[in-house]
Amino acid sequence: MLSLKRYRWLCVLGGEVLYTLCILGGFLPLRSQRGTELHHVLLETLPGFIWINFGSVLLGAVYVFVFAWLFGSYMVWMHNSSLVKSEK
Repeated sequence: MLSLKRYRWLCVLGGEVLYTLCILGGFLPLRSQRGTELHHVLLETLPGFIWINFGSVLLGAVYVFVFAWLFGSYMVWMHNSSLVKSEK
C-alpha cells in the first residue's frame, strides 16, 4: 500500500523541479529562435502565464502544485484499490 501523504508530496516535489527546469530551459540558447519562441508560447498556455513575469511564474508553480497533488491522490487511490482483494 502506498502512503497517500508521502506520494502526493513526492509528486509535488517532482513537478516543481520539472517546472523550474522548464522555466530555466527557456533562457538557454540550445535551440533556434523559433524553437525558443515555441518554448515560451507552450508555457504561456497556462492561464495567466506571461513570459517572464514573476507573478505568473508563481501562478504556474501553484498550478503545478495543484495538478501534482491531484495526480498523486489519483495514483495512490488507483494503486491501493487494485491491491484490495474482493470477497466472493
